[in-house]
Amino acid sequence: MSWGTLLSITVLVILMIAYEWPKMKQYSTREKGAFIVLTLFGYVLGVLLIFFPEMPGPTQLVDAVFKPLGKMLE
Repeated sequence: MSWGTLLSITVLVILMIAYEWPKMKQYSTREKGAFIVLTLFGYVLGVLLIFFPEMPGPTQLVDAVFKPLGKMLE
């Protein structure tokens, strides 16, 4: 099941890039780079969540970083 999901996510990311990239001709190199980096970040996060579903999400990371800071400010 997880390999089928991985294949589906990969195909969707490839289709998304193939659809959006020709429309990005007028954008700068930095904007294209940001598009690629954010897309790859989402892809990697999706793949990690497929194989490690118990992995903590971004919300737990934000809580872990800012909870001590909030206690210091009280």
